[in-house]
Amino acid sequence: MADKRTMSKITKSARGQACTIRLEGCYGGPNNETVVFAHLNGGGMGGKVLDIHGAYCCANCHDVLDGRKQSIHEREYLLLSHLFGMVRTQTILVEKGLM
Repeated sequence: MADKRTMSKITKSARGQACTIRLEGCYGGPNNETVVFAHLNGGGMGGKVLDIHGAYCCANCHDVLDGRKQSIHEREYLLLSHLFGMVRTQTILVEKGLM
């Protein structure tokens, strides 16, 4: 895992990318200033999973996934959306030579 004080090449690669999670209200397109690398939950208290376990995520989708914004979807749907986004992100990371 990457040191908490530094960003890995994978997390830095989110800059300028399109959101791969694509929930309703997604800000979507490429060159979106709000896109970050959103890790899946499961890293434990104060921890994060490996950088390969995440997706490019706009502010809207990130707020929904983290519970800061209400959603009509159940947690299972949100997790599945995050997982599909992770697969799309991993494809991009392979194309960029980061995986």
